[in-house]
Amino acid sequence: MINRRFVSAFCLSILALASVFFEPLYATTVIALVALGLYEFFSLIEKKGIPIYKYFGTIIGIIIPLSIYLQFELTKGWELLFVTLALISLFILQFSRTQSDNAVIAISTTMFGVLYVSWLFSFMIKIRLLEHGMALAGCLLLITKGADIGAFFVGIKWGKHSLIPKISPKKTIEGVIGGIVFGIGGALASKSFLPDTPVFSFVNLVLLGIALSLLGLLGDLSESLIKRDCATKDSSSILPGMGGVLDVIDSLLFTAPAFYFYIYYYTSRVFSGPTVF
Repeated sequence: MINRRFVSAFCLSILALASVFFEPLYATTVIALVALGLYEFFSLIEKKGIPIYKYFGTIIGIIIPLSIYLQFELTKGWELLFVTLALISLFILQFSRTQSDNAVIAISTTMFGVLYVSWLFSFMIKIRLLEHGMALAGCLLLITKGADIGAFFVGIKWGKHSLIPKISPKKTIEGVIGGIVFGIGGALASKSFLPDTPVFSFVNLVLLGIALSLLGLLGDLSESLIKRDCATKDSSSILPGMGGVLDVIDSLLFTAPAFYFYIYYYTSRVFSGPTVF
């Protein structure tokens, strides 16, 4: 399994590196991951017998990151308008069904999937479109995935004390510590290509490494909770040794929005302008 995992991780690393440098490939990769991640999520929910709107939810989920990349803004708060229209559409689709059983569960679960996978992961594109977006995206990936790698290998080698056995039996406290150390290492390594500004000072990068490592862990545990509720070990088997797309992007679902708002908050407070640096 380790060998298969290594091959899958190597291929994904090459794709991630190429994507960071080429914006169209980056956007295409994010949109493809959203589509596959949503399909996996809805497939998990279907196993519980919930009559969700799988294909409608997937289409809506694809439109969100695509519209962000194309910088479509019908109104200033177009995202909220879009979600509202999607919710209304789901009610209309429900009206057409012969049975109204589990209507609330079907509608709310479909919307949750769109928000959980598509909306959260679409912040990857928002980050890439910022000034110095290539460096910012690289920093986020180094910290988040560095923490994932550190937690995995340290947990295997030295993990003895389970973190939350009822949710993820294999995650250990030692693995968490290893993830934080590797996350800090990824943050400090990013300093070599990040803009020389106070927002990326040594202290801020250390704190950012800790915060994003913990948020990545929370994202991982959240997906584990969903899989356990659906009685499934992996979201799919599309990536040998690693599971599914959701198993790969789960940590980024929480770190990407946090990182984006960290950059946005700092620049809006310090520079009082729309640009990043």
